[in-house]
Amino acid sequence: MYAIIETGGKQYRVSEGDVITVEKLTVDAGASMEFDKVLVIGEGSSVQVGTPYLDAAKVFGSVIEHGKGDKVIIFKYKAKKGYRKKQGHRQPYTMIQIDGISADGSAKPKKAAAKKEEVVEASEAKADAEVAEKKPAAKKPAAKKADEMPVEEKKPAAKKAATKDADTDAAEKKPAAKKPAAKKATAKDADTDSVEKKPAAKKPAAKKVTDKDADAVEKKPAAKKPAAKKAEAEDKPEKTEE
Repeated sequence: MYAIIETGGKQYRVSEGDVITVEKLTVDAGASMEFDKVLVIGEGSSVQVGTPYLDAAKVFGSVIEHGKGDKVIIFKYKAKKGYRKKQGHRQPYTMIQIDGISADGSAKPKKAAAKKEEVVEASEAKADAEVAEKKPAAKKPAAKKADEMPVEEKKPAAKKAATKDADTDAAEKKPAAKKPAAKKATAKDADTDSVEKKPAAKKPAAKKVTDKDADAVEKKPAAKKPAAKKAEAEDKPEKTEE
């Protein structure tokens, strides 16, 4: 059996057990609801068509969840005007499961209620499975740790300590190392000593002035200066008194 219903200004062809998304309804999730705007009910070759709706026919359903659809981009543009506008939109919806269809408007069958419970349980089981997948798996303790525990019983460290003590005792018993004797003076040092012992070089004595040299110096006449001033005085005429 199928039916065509109208809700939110749209028409939907539904059958029992279908899940449809319709325009958002003001109904809480998990609540049951009825669609009384039924256009057509058909089963096999028999079909009932309303004018425009069937008076007694009803479709029963239950709300699963509310949500939003995929984002739609609205872009407005005007050429040569520098006008551009970008906007996004997500249309809200309500997801409904069809529980039963009745041509005479009688109450929904009991099977529908049982199916609703099964759907709720299935959804809860899915949610639990997703949560379990997200949780990290508990790490198992490494098996090597159990093998490493008896390492404390071994005593190789004591031997090392004993060897260290023996080394320290041997080091203490060793005599102090003798200092090397001073090296003998080399040939270079002998040369430097001989250079230091050499006397300083004597300065040449000043030459003695003999009697002949003194007489020659005394006999030299003094250089005469030219008498230029006297000639100038003779050339000048004498001033006459008027």
